[in-house]
Amino acid sequence: MLYTFLVRIVGPFLNLINGRAHIYNRENLPKDNYIIVAPHRTWMDPVLIALAVWPKKFSFMAKKELFKNPLAGRFLRALNAYPVDRKNPGPSAIKTPVKLLRKSDLSTIIFPSGSRYSAKLKGGATLIAKMANVPLVPAVYQGPLSFGKLFSRQPRKIAFGQPIVIDRKKRLTEEYQAALEKQMQTAFDQLDQQIDPHFKYVMPPKPKDDDF
Repeated sequence: MLYTFLVRIVGPFLNLINGRAHIYNRENLPKDNYIIVAPHRTWMDPVLIALAVWPKKFSFMAKKELFKNPLAGRFLRALNAYPVDRKNPGPSAIKTPVKLLRKSDLSTIIFPSGSRYSAKLKGGATLIAKMANVPLVPAVYQGPLSFGKLFSRQPRKIAFGQPIVIDRKKRLTEEYQAALEKQMQTAFDQLDQQIDPHFKYVMPPKPKDDDF
């Protein structure tokens, strides 16, 4: 209920201060569960993408540090978030999203780089997709990267690519994983080009206290 309540508040609020988001290729979204994979460009990514696909609901990975405060932890869990140790992910980092994808109506959003300060893709999303038997849907966001800049009226733009289906009969060898990562990165580049051929994302400097 909290998820729906916030969507109905946050969506109209963002439209008021920033205008309606421009959504491209929404027809590429499957009817059943799927995993959205996207470059991580702002802390707002999960919220903005989730709003773009509403009424489909999502679960989210969130770094475990955000759950240390009991109130914050309860709030995040009410929004379908679950904690993940980014530096030492255990089996639950795979089992939890697989279970949600297979046994609930929740899709999920995963940022393969794991951080806003890295462009290197990691393999968790492909393994989860294979085990849950769901496709990956590439997505990119262009627009304000901080809450304050939403008031500048620079538009929010989100594009979705064609689903990437993992062959369940193939082992996730290094070669197959590399091919899937290349397919994802190519999709990200094409979607960025579709939205704005002149777009170039400038990665922010990594904070000193972020050792991930």
